Amino acid sequence: MFFNGWEIIGRTLLVGVLAYVGLIIILRASGKRTLSKMNAFDLIVTIALGSTLATILLNNNVALAEGITAFVVLVAMQYIIAWLSVRSTVVSEMIKSQPELLYYNGKFYYSTMKKSRILEVEILQAARSSGIDSLEKVRAVLLETDGNISVLKKSDTGTEQSTLRNIQK
Repeated sequence: MFFNGWEIIGRTLLVGVLAYVGLIIILRASGKRTLSKMNAFDLIVTIALGSTLATILLNNNVALAEGITAFVVLVAMQYIIAWLSVRSTVVSEMIKSQPELLYYNGKFYYSTMKKSRILEVEILQAARSSGIDSLEKVRAVLLETDGNISVLKKSDTGTEQSTLRNIQK
């Protein structure tokens, strides 16, 4: 129960190092987008890669080649979906959420906050984290597609390219 022999320890060490190196090579070849923090699909791929690595390490019935193949399949599927989402609005809308307005020009959007499970205190905390001491200085607070809360300050100039152009008010 506590020790099953040196052969299993040796296999775990060897397969662990090789699987880890294989995963790094696959991820480097696939580009930065593979593990970016953009949407739920990326999170699923990240968790699946970790689960696959754990299975390769701990399950003697899974060969290294099978594990590396699973890595390639997961990364290839993520690459294909990301490629399609850039070229197809239908695919993009299926896998990506839209940013949501939580606060705009002095008004909290409580229905959006409730749907997104965001409390007013979290918006205040996000403003403080952005170095803002008063909501009077805030134009908008958004829940981004990756789950982060963005705080946009009011502009001093009247000539601004709004970053809110893809947000429904």
